[in-house]
Amino acid sequence: MALMATVSFMAMHASASAAETKTEVYATRGDRELTITLHYPQDWSADDARPSIIFFFGGGWNAGSTEQFVTQADYLASRGMVAARADYRVKSRDGVTPDECVRDARSAVRWMKKNASRLGIDPEKLVASGGSAGGHLAACMMIDNSVEATDDDLSISTTPAAMILFNPVLTFEPPPLKERLGDRQDLADKISPIAFLDKNTPPSLILFGSDDRLLALAKPYWEQAEQLGVRADRFIADGKGHGFFNRSPWQERTLIAADAFLVSLGLLEGQATLEAPDDKPAPARRRARNN
Repeated sequence: MALMATVSFMAMHASASAAETKTEVYATRGDRELTITLHYPQDWSADDARPSIIFFFGGGWNAGSTEQFVTQADYLASRGMVAARADYRVKSRDGVTPDECVRDARSAVRWMKKNASRLGIDPEKLVASGGSAGGHLAACMMIDNSVEATDDDLSISTTPAAMILFNPVLTFEPPPLKERLGDRQDLADKISPIAFLDKNTPPSLILFGSDDRLLALAKPYWEQAEQLGVRADRFIADGKGHGFFNRSPWQERTLIAADAFLVSLGLLEGQATLEAPDDKPAPARRRARNN
């Protein structure tokens, strides 16, 4: 895989933005077409079998835009992955509860795997990613049997090769979250990733600001992962709150950490091709100890 020389973030992004993108419909819910935008590497071919990544935007299952992860998708396409940004229904626009968001996300992942041959990707090398509510959706891909769309091909597993989760919700059991399900609160356990954590759970990189109140909900995940011998790396930005990764310099620092994580799994090669805009070191990633 060809590698670029390390360049400044702004120069890299200007170059990566030239990558070809294409938007397709992955599912239809009533009269609502759900789209997915794919970022292709410049040397991409439909005959490839590349690693891929799918991003889900945040917004509390209520709002948000696929524009959130344009920078990350551009960068990872420049590194050789096929990167996707998936739309899904949200409460403010579609009147849905979070379980329907999960259904849409699972359909998007199945669409990518079903179309792997024409997308030039290896369905066994698909990474799930997202921020906040989108991080929750990405984490729900590790669940074998969750809430499902009636027209999905359930023979296609949503389990990803790995997960990169930006300040995700990893449990829906706390009452304030469960109440978002309205009269579907009985579904909370089906969309709580921590309830399905086992020794076969895909490796993950979980990124939080130290001042994010959701961090407390992630700590049990790390503890259980360590007990099970499951890799669950952590990246903590000291003194930062929710959504810290959307802004420089943390956008770049988290991308560098994500790049290194993917390299460690053999999904990318070489070194990150961007650098943080200042000389302050990024916080160390800590790998959960394998038993």
